[in-house]
Amino acid sequence: MAETEGKIFVVDDDASVRDALSVIFEMEGYGVRTFADGDQFLTALKTDKPSCVLLDVHMPGKSGLDILRSIDVGTFPSPVFIISGQGDIPMAVSAIKAGATDFIEKPFDADTVVTRVREAIASYGRHINGGAPALSFPGAEHLTPRERDVLQEITGGASNKEAGRRLGISPRTIEVHRARIMEKLGARNAADLVRIVLTAHTGDHG
Repeated sequence: MAETEGKIFVVDDDASVRDALSVIFEMEGYGVRTFADGDQFLTALKTDKPSCVLLDVHMPGKSGLDILRSIDVGTFPSPVFIISGQGDIPMAVSAIKAGATDFIEKPFDADTVVTRVREAIASYGRHINGGAPALSFPGAEHLTPRERDVLQEITGGASNKEAGRRLGISPRTIEVHRARIMEKLGARNAADLVRIVLTAHTGDHG
């Protein structure tokens, strides 16, 4: 099938995971490139740009977290999903705090993985095309693009579930981003967060 949906980069030292994800996404019309380690992936980025990256958190050599730091994932132009086993959840949460889009737990359901990747690519596309107005308030410069997206959903009144569906990430990941945003902006609760953003929009700082 011709590549029509974009290109997926899969970085995992487990050949069976690479093969399974290749089959799943190629059947859905995506192009797929696979890499057995972080160095191969980083070399490929010099000449090719993915629509989305699926990155194993545990690999020999560079770990998923090392790679996130290498590509400066907070400003990376494509969504990056972390692949983790259930025992790696704390590390996956650390990856999201570092700027990863979301994490996918093994064993994964094919339909769920494709849906989440498709929604995340669409969300990034809207962001790049200026679909949402830029946030402007004290501390906004410290937020990653993904954190700004989450903040806009929160201040727009969306629940974690609604925000997750629109951004192509799980409600649990929205919670992680929300906690990180509140820490960066010094907000004590969600209401405080809304006040910081909305008073800046109206110019009412009193």
